[in-house]
Amino acid sequence: MMKEWATVVSWQQGVALLRCEPKAGCGSCTARSGCGARALNELVPETEHQLQVHIDQPLEPGQRVEVGIAEGSLLRSAMLVYLTPLLGMMLGGALLQYCFGSDASAAVGAVLGGGVAFMLARRLARRLGEQADYQPVVLQIGLPPTALRMQAENSPLI
Repeated sequence: MMKEWATVVSWQQGVALLRCEPKAGCGSCTARSGCGARALNELVPETEHQLQVHIDQPLEPGQRVEVGIAEGSLLRSAMLVYLTPLLGMMLGGALLQYCFGSDASAAVGAVLGGGVAFMLARRLARRLGEQADYQPVVLQIGLPPTALRMQAENSPLI
């Protein structure tokens, strides 16, 4: 299970809108200067990702929750998004190269095959996104921000 902490933006009628903050690299080693993942994350402007999760328990804005998604679902989704257009490009280019025998036809076939495969992947992703296995689930719920209060060391409890 892939897990990530998110902050509740709003909760209405059993649907929570969550905000996930991007991480700057994996943070698993001290090779910060030579890390490709960290350099790539620094090139892209930091954006917040929002997602909706169905949960019956009322949540307050600012509350932290841990969400998770099955690793198999995530891997299948990644394969669909990346491999389908790649295979479409290769098959489209090879087919038109075989039929017409020129590099220009192979390039046109690759563009057409990639475009058709991208639309197919998009349609399949919508169908898969409706299945329960591909939906994120709430694993843990943190205390609401109003549940914590600060107290000075010598002040009496009120």
